[in-house]
This record gives sequence, C-alpha cells and structure tokens, in this order.
Amino acid sequence: MPDMSPKKTPMPEQDPNVRNKNFDEVSLGYTLEMAKAEASRCLNCKNHPCVSGCPVNIQIPDFIAQIVKGDLDEAYRIITKTSSLPAVCGRVCPQESQCESKCVRGIKTESVGIGRLERFVADYHMSQNADNVVKPEPNGHKAAVIGSGPSGLTCAGTLAKLGYEVTVFEAFHIAGGVLMYGIPEFRLPKAIVQREIEELKALGVDIKTNMVIGKILSIDELFEDGYEAVYVGTGAGLPNFMGIEGEGLIGVYSANEFLTRINLMKAYKEEYDTPINKPKRVAVVGGGNVAMDAARSALRLGAQSVSIVYRRSEEEMPARKEEIMHAKAEGVEFRVLQNPIKIIGDDNGNVIGLECVEMELQEPDASGRRRPIAKAGSNFILDVDSVIIAIGNAPNPLIHRTTPGLESNPKGCIVVDDETLATTKDAVYAGGDAVTGAATVIKAMGAGRKAAKSIDNMIKSKQL
Repeated sequence: MPDMSPKKTPMPEQDPNVRNKNFDEVSLGYTLEMAKAEASRCLNCKNHPCVSGCPVNIQIPDFIAQIVKGDLDEAYRIITKTSSLPAVCGRVCPQESQCESKCVRGIKTESVGIGRLERFVADYHMSQNADNVVKPEPNGHKAAVIGSGPSGLTCAGTLAKLGYEVTVFEAFHIAGGVLMYGIPEFRLPKAIVQREIEELKALGVDIKTNMVIGKILSIDELFEDGYEAVYVGTGAGLPNFMGIEGEGLIGVYSANEFLTRINLMKAYKEEYDTPINKPKRVAVVGGGNVAMDAARSALRLGAQSVSIVYRRSEEEMPARKEEIMHAKAEGVEFRVLQNPIKIIGDDNGNVIGLECVEMELQEPDASGRRRPIAKAGSNFILDVDSVIIAIGNAPNPLIHRTTPGLESNPKGCIVVDDETLATTKDAVYAGGDAVTGAATVIKAMGAGRKAAKSIDNMIKSKQL
C-alpha cells in the first residue's frame, strides 16, 4: 500500500546562514531510507499523468517502483532510456510546473518529490563508480552537434545510442554549456556535470572544444567533412539590457557575464586570479532563476546587501518557488513593483546608485501577466555600488549569419518545423534556446531528443 503522508519527505539542506557564505551545494540529497519513504508515496496511477508533464518522457512510476524495491540500478536504467542527464535534471528542472504538476497526489496534498528521487538515483549510480555503459554497434553514419549544453548533449547521446558517430563542437574550453557557465556550483556542482558528460563519451560521443562554428568551420564545411546531419543547440547566451542611462558604468554586469566569471572562471576561489568586482551593495534586476542565481552568488562573494528589483509582484516572478524561498532564507531582499530607470555613477565612472520608480499592475499583457506601469512622481534612489541585469538572453546570431539558407526570426531565433525541428536548410536541425529563446534545461533536452529522432528518420529515409 502507498504511504499516504500528505507532505514530501524533507530534503536535508545546509543552514541558510552557513550556506550563504560558501559555494557548496545547498541541498544535501536523500539517504536510501528517505528515498524509499518518498518513493512509497507514489500511487503508481494507471495512466501515469506525471510522464505527460516530462519533456523527455521519463517513465516516472516505473523508476520510482524500483526504488521501493531497492533495485537502484534498474531505476537508473529506466531513467536513462530517455534522459541523458539525470543528475542534472534532478537538481535544476522545474518539476513543480512539469511532472510534479501532473501528480495525482498534488491535487489534495504535496506531489511526490519526483526530482528529488531522480537526483537520488543518479547520485547513487555515480557513487558506485559504475562502468556499465555499453557502446552500441556503429551504424556507419555521422552527425555533428553544435553546442554542448543540455540540448546538444541530449541530441548527441540519443544519436550515439542509435549507433551514430557523433561529434560535438563546443565554443568554450570545456563542455557543458549553460550547465557550466550559467548555473552556480551551490545548485549544480560542476563535477556532476562533467561526470554525466563522461557517460556520453563512453557511448562514443566525441567532444571538440574551442571550436567556434561560424568562425573556425562553417556548417557547409561540416557537410564537406562527411557529416550527414547537423544539430544546432547553441543556446541563448547573448544578454539583454534595459537600454537605460548608466549601463556602461563600472560595476554594471549582465548576469551572464557575472555568473560566467564565477562559475566557469572560478572567481569565488582564492587560487583563481579571475577579474571580478566584489561589490558590497548589489541590485539585481529581474525575477527569473538567473536573477536568483546572481543574487545568491553576490552574497557568497561577500556582499553586505543584495536586492532583487522586479517590476511586477512576487506572484508574477518566473523563478522557481524553491529558488525564491532559498534566496529569501539566505538574506536576499525582494523589492517588487519597482523598476530601474537610471544607473547613477560618480566622476570616476563607478556605480553609486540606482534610480527606480514604483510600479502598479494593470490588465494582463501578451505574456499573460498583469502589465506594470510606473506611478507618477514615485522616483527614489537605491544606494548600491553594483547592478546586475538579469532580464533574459537572446541567441547568438553567428550561426545563422554565416549559414546561407538558414532562416531566423526577428528575435534571432532559428526557424524550425515544430514537428521535426528541421530548419530551412537541408539536413540541419535546431532546438533548445537557439530556437525558443531562453527557457528551461529540460525543455532544451526534450528538443535535443526530438531532433535526434528526426535526424535518424531522415537518414533512414535516404537509404530506402
């Protein structure tokens, strides 16, 4: 019989007043006893509604049932049938709006902690130093993947399991994309990302770093080198700015740059000589997960005060509720219904203040959220020495500008067929943030998996 406890088994965490001074992982993970207790809450519903909420269609009740039995190897095998990055997904996917939102237990009580259980299974697998990857028989076909973020890695892993010779081309010096440069260590330890990538390499995936496609090689040259299909999973790494006065002052960062210096360039470690401003009074503009990551990272770098400045109410914030809760517990101040209009600098070009206005909400706009408008005469100035802009990113235009026949829309997103993810250029597919703009890790992974199936179907059709 299922355990009908109304609450999820609590996840052990570092104390907020300890963790806000270090970059160690906040959530400590379940023990086996905790995982079995939480898994026992699953009703194993007949129609498996949770699976429909998962962009990569993990067979959730099946792997949870194996946890109850204590067969963690089988649980891992079930997860990795469709997911190439389970330890990552268990940590950073917004389960509350995807699989867990469909959980029947969530109608009257708390849903089953699906993400926590996925993380537990993946971590257990890693702890066993298991080397059970079976490299498939080659099918004689080659495919190229541009970008080694979650979408590219998923596409590569899916194709490799089908026997393709897959090469991933990554612009940075290390694979992982946004998983490495965008998400802080305290949410997603980088050793875990690299361990997941090693699993893909064991399948035969070849990863070439420091390869800027569009500069070093073009997509057309990849075809000349014998690749029969190309998947573009280059993400959305071009930061948006507000276009207000003062954005060029010393102490103003895009969240993208700020987090890259911390995560990829290890600015938080004393032994790394990474140039970064370590401010004392910080304003982070935005209300998404990236804004939370930037704010919490600023605290850990030694900031005395950090404020989230967001033009709507907390109810409209796109960040995960868990990230908002963690940020508050760690001491981040939330200044909602406020919007910056000017960054103020001193005579030397350093940030000394942020001028804002108070906002009020009107009827919903195109995003479905209530439209904010400024209150007349409500201007005020925040005393800050750094401003981090976290209002979203757009795709880098390099790929579509250097690839004849590859169309993009006015926002710079590559145009694809919704069903197959085929682009307007023959044998080129694209997905993830390069197509949608900034979205979630798991949605990017779903696109990578879909594109891999389309590539396989395309190549098989040419053999008929």
